Amino acid sequence: MDKNKIKTSCLINNYNYAEFLSEAIDSALNQTVKFDEIIIVDDASTDNSAEVINKFTQVANVKCILKEKNEGQLSSFNEGFLAATGDIIFFLDADDIYEPQYLETALNFYKRRSECDLIFCAYKKFGAVEGTFQSDAVDLDLGYSVIRTLYNGEWIGSITSTLSIRREIVRKFLPIPNIEDWRVRADDCLVWGASLVGAKKFYMSKPLVMYRIHENNQYHNKKFLDIDKNYEYKRFWKRNSLFNYILQKNNFSSPLFLAFTSLNELKTISCPKYQDFVSYLKIIFLFEHSLFWKIKGMILLFSYFFKTLMTGKLKTW
Repeated sequence: MDKNKIKTSCLINNYNYAEFLSEAIDSALNQTVKFDEIIIVDDASTDNSAEVINKFTQVANVKCILKEKNEGQLSSFNEGFLAATGDIIFFLDADDIYEPQYLETALNFYKRRSECDLIFCAYKKFGAVEGTFQSDAVDLDLGYSVIRTLYNGEWIGSITSTLSIRREIVRKFLPIPNIEDWRVRADDCLVWGASLVGAKKFYMSKPLVMYRIHENNQYHNKKFLDIDKNYEYKRFWKRNSLFNYILQKNNFSSPLFLAFTSLNELKTISCPKYQDFVSYLKIIFLFEHSLFWKIKGMILLFSYFFKTLMTGKLKTW
């Protein structure tokens, strides 16, 4: 056995997507480099999803979890992770599709950058809407984001199916008990959770995931916003509850010298953007209690900004 081999798990979460599910599973099975295991979690679907899943039960590396009660997307993430044994966990929504070379490309990225804890990639929209979504045209080292997530609530990531995370990171925040809060948009828990426990994030610019747009896309169509006009307000409190849980689970406390820590975190971004400096300036100005460190922190931040600008490392696009 190759001791350097990275074991991979693909977690497919499904609820009433029988018409799309086979394509999602096939896309995971037909990778140029094979997943060690594919775990399908069905959240008590009321359509014929169970029949579709049953067709794949004889495949050696496929595991199936058929839940008896519908509890939402976060619950499926919890169940899938507890059953997974991979070193890196890949997440796939049952209505999306992987390009055949996705896993191979991602694994090569993890091997080249051993410090990488989480990757999200660009993706192509298909179905009712078509197009390519790239947050940047080149691969990026996004550094760490504990401080800017904790104090600014920043969401540094992408949709579920573009995410892969090292197991040692995921286990620090999953399983999460407050499943009712995240019946939908549970990728928030993955993105925020990874940030809070200290994941070093990278962006992969090649669009290797197909994100299906259809009438039942709750996130893309913002259906929950039409039903509940107070959704964003409620989401703010759900986020607070989530953060408190993860921080307590990991015995995390706020840094003693916030300005100093903020500057050090900013420096983990290899080529920071203007907006990155604005984010940390806001944190230092609003949340640093010591007047001395508030002033010194802002001076040091501006100094680093001009140094980055002069050396050509500031991304201006």
